[in-house]
Amino acid sequence: MSSSSKRRIALISTGGTIEKTFDELSGVLANKLSVLDVMLASLELRGVMIHRVALMNKDSLDMTSDDHTTIAETATRMAREHDGVVVVHGTDRLAVSGERVVEVAGTPASPIVFTGAMRPYELRTTDAIQNLTEALLAVQIVPPGVYVAMHNQVLQFPGVVKDLVARTFVKVSP
Repeated sequence: MSSSSKRRIALISTGGTIEKTFDELSGVLANKLSVLDVMLASLELRGVMIHRVALMNKDSLDMTSDDHTTIAETATRMAREHDGVVVVHGTDRLAVSGERVVEVAGTPASPIVFTGAMRPYELRTTDAIQNLTEALLAVQIVPPGVYVAMHNQVLQFPGVVKDLVARTFVKVSP
């Protein structure tokens, strides 16, 4: 398949649990280095060309209103320039950024799919690879809109929230 016939997917990294690595000096998981390139290298990505956008590397609990707006504006711009956008985001405030995209863009030019993980990629029992893979597939098959893809489901904004008990995202009435 020639590069001109491949789907162009922007992958925006913002940090979050999915990208946390173990800091041996402090003994904690922290957002210091992105592991997305390692994750992507482990996947068979025929038919897509990934354009990596390292926007920020923050725990979503540390994100400000301006950060959510920056994510929304960047994702909206990338949706005009690509066939789809995947945003890797911390799950605690993922829904805030998803809703902000809807406020900023309404229906974007191409699909914007958020994903993250409840457990970091570096842990043996991570959901990171599954969720990234699902988001990369979902962005290619859903119509333009704003979504979250995690745990074998794709939910469309508005009205998506994190269920702290179930440890996943659910759809509620907007």
